[in-house]
Amino acid sequence: MIPHETSRTLENGFKVYSFYKYRDIELLLKTKHTHLGASVYRILADRSFKLFKKRFSFENMIDIVPVDDVPKSGYSHTAILAKSMKTRYLKPCFNVLRAQNAITYSAKSLKYRQLHPRGFIYSRKRYENVILIDDIVTTGTTLIEAKKVIEKSGARLLFALTLADASDL
Repeated sequence: MIPHETSRTLENGFKVYSFYKYRDIELLLKTKHTHLGASVYRILADRSFKLFKKRFSFENMIDIVPVDDVPKSGYSHTAILAKSMKTRYLKPCFNVLRAQNAITYSAKSLKYRQLHPRGFIYSRKRYENVILIDDIVTTGTTLIEAKKVIEKSGARLLFALTLADASDL
């Protein structure tokens, strides 16, 4: 599967770049909580995130922040994605954006997502600029909530990267 970069603009001009349509890699994404998931996510990250970062030249340090990188099944899929972005100027920050509510949004409506926030806490601002990392963007609720928490800390969120965009479901 060859990645095809797309972008979506969420509220207030917040850009989210994705590399696949959800339906095209759905079976691969569903391995995230299995023993094969870590390998699948590394391959997907190598084919998308690693190539994406090579297109830019950065002169300032940027925090790469994975959404709720709590290890499940022995690893964190968002941490794998964030690690693939590491360069001299792009520094992954682990365990800094955590949800206080262990809610799953899978197959839930926009209304449900809005009524049940994740309750993120952002515990560290190392640099002024942040790139947010997640595996899937559906309604954008998670990314918007994370954005608000990060910006409240005084950091500037540049954009978000996700493997897949599920907006066409």
